[in-house]
Amino acid sequence: MYDDAYVTYLAHFLGTRDYFECHEILEERWKKETPLDRNSIWVAFIQLAVSLYHQRRGNHVGALRLIKKAKQKFHLHHTLIENFGLSKSEMLKTLDTLESNMQQKKAYQSFSLPIQDRCLTEQVRQKCFKWNCAFNSKSDLTNHYVVHKHILRHDT
Repeated sequence: MYDDAYVTYLAHFLGTRDYFECHEILEERWKKETPLDRNSIWVAFIQLAVSLYHQRRGNHVGALRLIKKAKQKFHLHHTLIENFGLSKSEMLKTLDTLESNMQQKKAYQSFSLPIQDRCLTEQVRQKCFKWNCAFNSKSDLTNHYVVHKHILRHDT
């Protein structure tokens, strides 16, 4: 029912908390469907993950810039949010909270996306189980590879 790239994105977003990998997965997916549409909802999901990647690293300017862009795109595509198994009202509230936290330069905190479809939740849980990570886990802030992946990924 849901695109495998999207399920994988959610498993990284809510399981491994590897936001850089979220970006990589959905960028590939977006480029297959609408590579020239920079306002695509796929881009909104990418920007959401990248904003959290920046916030977790303490890059408040980059985080705020990207959450504003993501929020704008989610509002533009608000009629599609529920097609992705999410609660539209809760998703828009979450984006407001994230933006406020980033404006105030608050430290990163793990949070959950408002998945309302039980089938989607189960698909994401199963993928997390396969990867031996907990669904809705907290970010491991001591995992420097995940926190600084864009710098360290070429060193392995």
